[in-house]
Amino acid sequence: MTIGVFIWVLVGCSSSIDDYKSTTPSFNLFEYFEGDVKAWGMVQDYTGQQTRRFEVVIVGTVEGNVITLDEDFVFDDGEVQNRVWTITRQDDGSYQGTAGDVVGIATGSEEGNALNWVYDLNVEVGDSTYVLTLDDWLFRQDEKRAFNLTSMKKFGVEVGRLSIFFEKQE
Repeated sequence: MTIGVFIWVLVGCSSSIDDYKSTTPSFNLFEYFEGDVKAWGMVQDYTGQQTRRFEVVIVGTVEGNVITLDEDFVFDDGEVQNRVWTITRQDDGSYQGTAGDVVGIATGSEEGNALNWVYDLNVEVGDSTYVLTLDDWLFRQDEKRAFNLTSMKKFGVEVGRLSIFFEKQE
């Protein structure tokens, strides 16, 4: 394979938020996550082996152009974590957010049924803390359900994947 063909294949395989412009239902971050949402997920290492499973309860509160997501995680080994996101809708429709273990500002945008969210996260492993870049792709399935597929990278190399299934509660 020539280098040009190889680069074309790599570029052709990458996904852009614009690819989802005509998909439905619209993701609508604030509408979907306002109220109570439950989720179930797993973490896989770079080989694809499942390393952790978890459940999370999310309570979303909207005030103007800000949504606060209070997330309570319970992992299969009994570990409990809490993350509180503060996400602001920008004038151009994009999003910026912060959380206690997020380094800097997370950025995101949505088109059609997709939301792409990118941020650096402090991840504790044993006695060490690593900063990983997370590239989240959330897809709205229907009124109640959404999926999240995340690539976790260190120095541009994928070190793991995260998959989450969300279900909006009544």
